[in-house]
Amino acid sequence: MIQDRLKALRSEMAKRGISLYVVPTADFHESEYVGEHFKARKYITGFTGSAGTAVITMDEAGLWTDGRYFVQAAAQLKDTTVKLFKIGEEGVPTVDEYIKDTLSDGGVIGFDGRVVNAAWGKRLSEIAKEKHGSMYVNEDLIDLIWTDRPPMSKAPVMIFDNKYTGEDISSKLKRVREQMAQKGATLHLMSSLYDIAWLLNVRGGDISYVPVVLSYLALSQDSCIWFLQEEVVTETLKAYLDKNGIQTRPYDDFYEYVKHIDEKETVLLNTSIVNYRICDSLPDGVKVIDAEDPTVVMKAVKNEVQLENLRKAHLKDAVAMCKFMYWLKTNIGKIPMTEISASDYLASLRAEQEGFLDLSFATICGYADHGAIVHYSATEESDRQLKHESLLLVDSGGHYLEGTTDITRTFALGPVTDEMKDMFTRVCRSNMNLANARFKEGCSGLNFDILAREPFWEIGMDYNHGTGHGVGYVLNVHEGPNSFHWKQYPGRTAERVIEEGMVTTDEPGIYLEGKFGIRTENELICRKGEKNEYGQFMYFENLTYVPIDLDAIDPNQMTDREKGYLNAYHARVYELVSPFLNDEEAQWLKKYTRAI
Repeated sequence: MIQDRLKALRSEMAKRGISLYVVPTADFHESEYVGEHFKARKYITGFTGSAGTAVITMDEAGLWTDGRYFVQAAAQLKDTTVKLFKIGEEGVPTVDEYIKDTLSDGGVIGFDGRVVNAAWGKRLSEIAKEKHGSMYVNEDLIDLIWTDRPPMSKAPVMIFDNKYTGEDISSKLKRVREQMAQKGATLHLMSSLYDIAWLLNVRGGDISYVPVVLSYLALSQDSCIWFLQEEVVTETLKAYLDKNGIQTRPYDDFYEYVKHIDEKETVLLNTSIVNYRICDSLPDGVKVIDAEDPTVVMKAVKNEVQLENLRKAHLKDAVAMCKFMYWLKTNIGKIPMTEISASDYLASLRAEQEGFLDLSFATICGYADHGAIVHYSATEESDRQLKHESLLLVDSGGHYLEGTTDITRTFALGPVTDEMKDMFTRVCRSNMNLANARFKEGCSGLNFDILAREPFWEIGMDYNHGTGHGVGYVLNVHEGPNSFHWKQYPGRTAERVIEEGMVTTDEPGIYLEGKFGIRTENELICRKGEKNEYGQFMYFENLTYVPIDLDAIDPNQMTDREKGYLNAYHARVYELVSPFLNDEEAQWLKKYTRAI
């Protein structure tokens, strides 16, 4: 099937003289996850992971993805003729390097200009010029061959009340306009769905698990125009927007609007987000300020209303997770369980919580060696029976009216090996060491990462993903600019200062292919501590309160200080969660939060 699709694409490429065609994992807004309509890379390669780029030439097809997906991609690309390129591995060219090496003199680079951001499009344009070639970017070739392509989503729009956001639209618009004025911009073009939803205090459902609205925004000092699909504008929404001085226009009109921007305007936009066709459509005289959207840091720093709501959301989530852990521990080996049925049961427990909206991403539920696939997704074919042995890794989360959660726990379902206990304890130590950091104001994610990795680096091991990421507020579960990562890569924002009010995950892990995987993930709020003659000190407040499975802990590996961290954490888990459990569950929780 994939071979037939590649053949059809190459036929369309040949008709247009295209030498190679680039298919990223992207919608028109550079969203991390995309709706079904936009899954062109999945369609043309068969790889279902959330990150990856395909490049198709007339005689070769390649798929680039990162360490989270190496195992999954290798399995899914088998027998497809699509070659796997492992990003970051020694000797593996980047997508741009491959294109530069592969493009013949006078060759043509093709892609849909709406799914490639302007910064990357410019680099590809420079490669084409270097090779005396050209670009073909105004047509979506995948659309020509994908005959049963799903339509674009038109999900209802929800107005998000100020009791959840902690700030109204007028305040947010005022702050963004002040930033525009400081930068000398008269017009701000926005295409990030997360930032538009945050700014307008709305949520939607146009991407699975990500409550956003397909749209663009044009903001000046005296106007705000929201380009969205007309079908979703109800009378209630229109009244809300009119009240706040926001005009609406059809979604697809944005490209014509951009073409007719006055040449006297100075436009603020982020070429790493705004797509190539938009920037290519700007009139020649328009001055462009290429900078991060002001909303990026604004939405990353949660206000006190949001933080208090987040504590409530995480408590609800902890109740669901503790009930799930109790169910696993007391029923394993007694009733049938599979990866999918366990995942579904956890989803049902979340759905019972008041204010629950949706899962925040597709649950990762990997048993035994499946846990070593960092972003494993169980299918009917791969669905594994759970047995009274080995480890089960569950990475999951939910959207509640009060906020978004992201938690990973690894459970011992029965007897575990010494190796499993060793690795599990190292992951626990990593998590607790980072969570209990005390640091000076001004530190970035790069300053913290060794606290998490040291238990593995000391034995010559490591995990092939970042230690933590920011979390959106009823938005995308992976939100910048804050993160924990030991090494700076192009496009990463790990050097950004971790500011008070930012929420960042703490999720070290270890993955032994063919054996098992372990990850423990909590969310942390950055808070201000004492201020003295040495400066302002900071600390982390834990948001996530669910037991770390003592059945897989080796206390002999831990220092007294590390045991103290774990014991204090577990005491807090019991204090917060036990009042919401029945007597039997509370007794069980007492056992699993005992001091070691």
